[in-house]
Amino acid sequence: MAKYELIMPKMGESIMEATILSWSKKEGDRVELDETILEIATDKVDSEIPSPVEGVLKQILFQPDEVVEIGKVIAIIETEAKQNDEAEDLGPSSALQPSMESKADLTPSETVKIAATSEDRFYSPLVRNIAQAEGIDQGELNRIEGSGMHGRVTKKDILSYVEKREVASVNDSSGLEVKQAALPSQRESHSVKVKTDGGGNVEIIEMDRMRKMIAEHMVMSKKVSPHVTSFVEVDVTNLVMWRERNKVSFEKKHGTKITFTPIFVEAIAKSIADYPLINISVEGDKIYRKLDINIGMAAALPSGNLIVPVIKGADNLNLVGLAKTVNDLAKRARDNKLKPDEVQGGTFTLTNVGTFGNVMGTPIINQPQVAIMAAGAIRKKPAVLETEHGDVIAIRHMMFLSLSYDHRVVDGSLGGSFLKRVSDYLEAFDLNREV
Repeated sequence: MAKYELIMPKMGESIMEATILSWSKKEGDRVELDETILEIATDKVDSEIPSPVEGVLKQILFQPDEVVEIGKVIAIIETEAKQNDEAEDLGPSSALQPSMESKADLTPSETVKIAATSEDRFYSPLVRNIAQAEGIDQGELNRIEGSGMHGRVTKKDILSYVEKREVASVNDSSGLEVKQAALPSQRESHSVKVKTDGGGNVEIIEMDRMRKMIAEHMVMSKKVSPHVTSFVEVDVTNLVMWRERNKVSFEKKHGTKITFTPIFVEAIAKSIADYPLINISVEGDKIYRKLDINIGMAAALPSGNLIVPVIKGADNLNLVGLAKTVNDLAKRARDNKLKPDEVQGGTFTLTNVGTFGNVMGTPIINQPQVAIMAAGAIRKKPAVLETEHGDVIAIRHMMFLSLSYDHRVVDGSLGGSFLKRVSDYLEAFDLNREV
């Protein structure tokens, strides 16, 4: 018999730790190859982790709700491999664990201290955005003690630092010990007391983990970016008629349904190629232009929460490829089957508020991006058409598009021109386009 060390897998380029949500097996249970053994959560998405080997779960080293560093052993599985094959079995697991050879003579606290004082340690985009919004320069950021792997500063670390910093600032300026009200992202449920009017007929609902993350992200985005929203009304009659005429044959030929979303994504990708400075992010006084066009699509979950899977390389996919990708991501989002990498790396986001019957919306930017587009409901309306015989009034399929953008780096000219270009592509949709 051999023992296999199951490690916390690396779930994405910037993911350094994950929270164990639940174990699907208990100690002593048999585990089959590729059978789900536990569910974990990162700051991006929840994931089911399959067992890489077949055997018996002998020991669970971390319990639900514990945060575990990437590469750390979380369980021991006893396999039926012979003992002399143990090294070979442990190879893939051990290879993913961080090497400690250069730090063999250091205590864990010393190791963290060295990492914490290093000016080149990794900071996630979220941490950098919060630091920027709070006026924390690089030197001050480097001095923040981190609780993540190798002293990495986590979101919790910087928010705790900001709260203590604000309290210290108030105490220094007034001489009074006054604690400022914390942002929602800084509050703990046990420390918040809410006084309500209207009697005691009130139900208190605890936010779930995903809703807390959404709330934090939205507050941070509004604090970081000065939002401006532009609108345009689009005549989408041609694409509505084309879809209605071809949706059955499209599905029969390609094995997937054609919705409006991939058509919108196609128009956005073309427009980004025309206006590449909408496909950027900001860090300090530097602008980073993204050469890849990765379009996130906001998807509603059965719980009511939202998640944004990303269509990578959207400009390299034809309409069939976009349709298959959109449908696959949407289905796996609803089934909670998305991988962390599939909700990372977005450079622009589309949200379809028309799904809920809304004609327009003013969405909040998905940081660290600088723009997000909302597509409203498509409705039949009377519209004026210019013909060679004069103007006529006709019933057309109309919709509103709105674009919220970061006014630090996107002005009205760029934002408005980009939005109009998306509109132009949709209105020029070829009614005779081949399926």
